[in-house]
Amino acid sequence: MRDLVILKGGGDIATGIAHRLYQSRFAVVITEIPRPTVVRRTVAFAQAVANGQAVVENVAARLVALREVPAALAAGFIPVVVDEAAACVAELKPQAVVDAIIAKRNTGTRLTDAPVVIGVGPGFEAGTDVHAVIETMRGHDLGRVIYRGTAIDNTGIPGDVDGYTLERLIKAPADGVFMACRTIGDQVSAGEIVGHVGETPVKVTISGVLRGLIQAGLTVSQGLKIGDVDPRCRREHCFTISDKARAIGGGVLEALLHLRRG
Repeated sequence: MRDLVILKGGGDIATGIAHRLYQSRFAVVITEIPRPTVVRRTVAFAQAVANGQAVVENVAARLVALREVPAALAAGFIPVVVDEAAACVAELKPQAVVDAIIAKRNTGTRLTDAPVVIGVGPGFEAGTDVHAVIETMRGHDLGRVIYRGTAIDNTGIPGDVDGYTLERLIKAPADGVFMACRTIGDQVSAGEIVGHVGETPVKVTISGVLRGLIQAGLTVSQGLKIGDVDPRCRREHCFTISDKARAIGGGVLEALLHLRRG
């Protein structure tokens, strides 16, 4: 299939990419791990792994077996395949592979995977292991396409939102199984408990709207990001693609059109 793109990862950034490519008439297939630890689940096609289907801004993705991919594409869905190693690349032979795992490192993507290979964020070098890299750091260069070199190194500090950076994050306070007592979209106050890891309460440090929270029942390790509070208190933002994901999606689309063969 000439315009087939395999997108590695189904998190909120990858979903922004997938949505833009789908709307631009590309055929998109998403690969995911068996138990995704996605925080912004309401805007992540990875949620199809847990629920069978995920709908984001009127575009639907469905969990399918590899053999069902052609039928899903023909029916107008984005197929999500549990394929941690992206072995389906060899079988489907896509026009492009986009690594949007956002692992901050290259976990196995190669320049030879497809005619066009794109890496999203730090960990890739354009001209060495991918054809292009998309900048993910908030600021002037967000979404920029890099055809030679690398993205800005990961700082470990999330983007500033209303003066808050690290304070926005909710991290696992211990090792164990996470169980939630609040849901995405809820208003929360600083110090409020939103769930537990084992017997240890999970508290937020600032007030705002609970924009993200991982799937209950997942086993987590201490320090893992498991949630996100937005101090702007715009509940509708919890259910739509972010400005960051849209910008990155635009960069991926630009790179695909610039690099496509024929």
